[in-house]
Amino acid sequence: MPVDIVDGDLLDQPVDAIVNAWNRNIIPWWLLLPQGVSGAIKRRGGTAPFRELARVGPMPLGSAVVTGPGRLPFKGIIHVAGINMLWRASARSIQDSVHHALTRAGEQGFRSLAFPIIGAGSGSFDEARALELMLEALGDAPAFDVRVVRFRPPKRT
Repeated sequence: MPVDIVDGDLLDQPVDAIVNAWNRNIIPWWLLLPQGVSGAIKRRGGTAPFRELARVGPMPLGSAVVTGPGRLPFKGIIHVAGINMLWRASARSIQDSVHHALTRAGEQGFRSLAFPIIGAGSGSFDEARALELMLEALGDAPAFDVRVVRFRPPKRT
């Protein structure tokens, strides 16, 4: 299936699961001030996914873990370790995160996924290049309905 690229809010997508571009899970979640996708998940979905994620412990760079959705209307959240200990993403961490997210989605029986642009927020990676790397990695995802969501705040009138 082709990958759709949409502008909007990741949390408003009609999919089975969303991907949260997370860190390596070394620092306790309650010490962090979640930003971007993680901050939106915490505000709208509550802290349950992060408490569940904390029980996993440290995550290798590029790995993925599935948690429940909290109060969000999804079947699950796939958290990927897309940034290193210095809060930086790399081409490898982005592509590994995509591959591992697809693997976890298959294991869980998810049919549709929405990804943010991994590494382009807190990871300080160029958004256009990150998207290009993600599309390369998503090329082998024919079994899923996949969309990549470019966050664009609503226009105020």
